[in-house]
Amino acid sequence: MHLVSMLAAVVLGALIGLERELSNKPLGLRTNILICLGACIFTIASIQLGLLYEGSPDRLAAQIVGGVGFLGAGAIIRDRGTVQGATTAATIWLVASLGVACGAGFFLVATAGTVLTLFVLFGLHPLERKLARYRATGDKRTEEQKKVD
Repeated sequence: MHLVSMLAAVVLGALIGLERELSNKPLGLRTNILICLGACIFTIASIQLGLLYEGSPDRLAAQIVGGVGFLGAGAIIRDRGTVQGATTAATIWLVASLGVACGAGFFLVATAGTVLTLFVLFGLHPLERKLARYRATGDKRTEEQKKVD
């Protein structure tokens, strides 16, 4: 069962990482696979340690959130009033959650999370570009049109 969890983490992390590679982002395929697999292994170990020592199996897995937050913070760059890397940081955080879900055996949740993430990363590009063009050109509607909206 653990091997299935780890393989699922590798595949799902690879799907997200592939999008990052295709988008020419610095943290791509291998990084996302490793984050997802690492979170999965930590979760498996946490569950096993909890069972072995009759402790709380969520203690080690809960630390993944803080550790991944540290990685994500390193991906964010603030330069001249702009912020870059926030999507990459959010993706790191999300990929870790997919790994936790795989490690816990929640494959449907992990798969659905991957599909939704790919929709957000791939599917919302056209809307994002349209919004960027709109912001760049400004709101050129007349005052009457603005009142109707």
